[in-house]
Amino acid sequence: MAINTDKGSAIYSPLVLKLYDTWVLGISNRFAWKCSTHEVLLPFFRRNVGLRHLDVGVGTGFYPCHAGLSQQTQITFMDLNPSSLKAASIRFGRGSTKTILHDVMTPLPAQEGGGYDSISLFYLLHCLPGNISDKGIVLSNLKSHLLPNGRLFGATILGDSANHNAFGKKLMTIYNRKGIFGNHCDTAEGLKAELEKHFASVNIRVEGKVALFEASNS
Repeated sequence: MAINTDKGSAIYSPLVLKLYDTWVLGISNRFAWKCSTHEVLLPFFRRNVGLRHLDVGVGTGFYPCHAGLSQQTQITFMDLNPSSLKAASIRFGRGSTKTILHDVMTPLPAQEGGGYDSISLFYLLHCLPGNISDKGIVLSNLKSHLLPNGRLFGATILGDSANHNAFGKKLMTIYNRKGIFGNHCDTAEGLKAELEKHFASVNIRVEGKVALFEASNS
């Protein structure tokens, strides 16, 4: 049965996107998930992004826009939500930027894929329904579009076993109940095992309640 990802993406209306950086990247990351956007996540993005990059689950486009990328870097944004795609591409402000309206739980059309130096999944996996093995289809769908030396990387908020503080527990309860999150059972160990099914080299580290992951076949 196909997994419905509409709830996780539909929340990002133009109004919500205006508040996203302040609420998610500022308040929630600092006080609930204990993983700093500017001190941890943005440097992690900068270190891994390649010259031909696919950003999946784009939010507001914060990371490509603040990473100080060279003019030679080609960014493609992919998301199921057209409002997110529009906001990210306008914010990035380069005419060469491409957008793909697509559900990452299904294979990319052949004409859209191929040849990426890097693919990022920042705060996407915890928004998908199902357990971590269900979400593994995302890795399968994306890995064939990496160059031989390409790298898939990202960050995801861990589930109940991460021992969230009171603020985090409250957000987890609300977001999972509404279908915005689907991560009650997500663990770093489960994520590592799923990545290792698809990639030869996998590295995961946990910062606060967030798992940062890097994977490649080189």
